[in-house]
Amino acid sequence: MPKIVMIFVVFICSFQLSAEEVAELPPLDPSYVGEHGMVLFTKSSSIYASHLPLYHKPHNVQLIYKLENKNLALLQSVRDGGLVTIKPKPFNLQRLMRGEKMIINVDVYSGHFERDGMLVYENIPLSFAKRLYVREMIELEESSRQQAYDVINLNKNYKIYVHKIQKAPSFDHILYIDVEASCLGRFNTSSAVPKENELLYKFVNCGTMTPLYYETQDFREDKI
Repeated sequence: MPKIVMIFVVFICSFQLSAEEVAELPPLDPSYVGEHGMVLFTKSSSIYASHLPLYHKPHNVQLIYKLENKNLALLQSVRDGGLVTIKPKPFNLQRLMRGEKMIINVDVYSGHFERDGMLVYENIPLSFAKRLYVREMIELEESSRQQAYDVINLNKNYKIYVHKIQKAPSFDHILYIDVEASCLGRFNTSSAVPKENELLYKFVNCGTMTPLYYETQDFREDKI
């Protein structure tokens, strides 16, 4: 078989395989379209976005993405601004749940965009480059003093710990660990919704620790 023909055959087969893989994905569920608020945080020169989950659909998803960012002003705002949240234009959250790369226009707030946050940037594009974590909040464990965390491995010594939200009352908690040592992903606390300082104390032997996000208000029993 001539070389040029062989290359053409391989190309066609690869194309057919890719098409079959795409075809296997179920259609997007339109009920996941909405304004999916997120919190932004940084480590070094990278910006990460974490979906602000709730107990009801379509927001019952814990999701963390790494952004591709060339806006130095935005990086500085997130790094130095304390709590920074975004209010995206409506989109289907399942696209990020699947790990798609996409650009979403957002409003950026200093503080919580639903709790008197101050608008800093309006309708700017953010590039969602890499999904790091996704967890659908279905069949949750009962609220208890036993806490569990999932671990996102950024590289050999850098990790993000994400609390696995339970049934109400519970909490959302994200922190960054540098040079992990004897770090426990499961432990007991004094209550089902402990203070952030108590949680940080549980990680005190892990290495260099950076708190990224802690939220309890959206996971009270009256929020079900």
